[in-house]
Amino acid sequence: MAKILICDDEAGLRAVLKRYANFEGHKTVEAGTGPEALEAFKKEEFDIVLMDIMMPDMDGFSAVKEIRKSSNVPVIMISARGEEYDKVLGFELGIDDYVVKPFSSKEIMLRISAILRRTGKVLIKDDHVVFTKDGFTADMSAFRVIIDGRQIELAPKLYDLLFFFIRNNNIAIPREKILSDVWGYEYFGDDRTLDTHIKLLRKAITPYDDLIKTLRGHGYRFEG
Repeated sequence: MAKILICDDEAGLRAVLKRYANFEGHKTVEAGTGPEALEAFKKEEFDIVLMDIMMPDMDGFSAVKEIRKSSNVPVIMISARGEEYDKVLGFELGIDDYVVKPFSSKEIMLRISAILRRTGKVLIKDDHVVFTKDGFTADMSAFRVIIDGRQIELAPKLYDLLFFFIRNNNIAIPREKILSDVWGYEYFGDDRTLDTHIKLLRKAITPYDDLIKTLRGHGYRFEG
């Protein structure tokens, strides 16, 4: 499940996009103007933004420029204008995709899913908590890990370790906390237990083993 900000001055279009996004299991927040979108960003964090260009008070380009001062959130620009100039300007501002109106809501949902897979977001689908990153998929509800279309089997503690990393995606985690949270006790002795399991986990998820980064003198970080 992702949290999506839908910014467009057409209430009808926002309603349609919201309905389709909610059906896919996403949460949505609406904004009718650029300033409303920026105000929403002050209050909440979003996983992806749908941003219209032509809006009153502040156009979409200006809104994205302000957003980029503090966030690298993925942005899909939506517009009735398909001129190359607008597309180039959008991509120069750091947007991830550009969709010209009219478009189908299904197309937008597919583009959203593609970006979320690429950026490694955790989604909820059919009551399953699923993490995807390129060809790597971890269904944490079903204890299923798929590497480039092939399901792999892990030892129980490796599942626990992998899912712990995913739940703490992009967070630097000290060794002591990993041992305490995954093994369930405070560990004060030889910490080769963790090193051994990290080595086994990296080997098991090759070629995506570089998702697990070693932070020397500190611990590890899962970069999905």
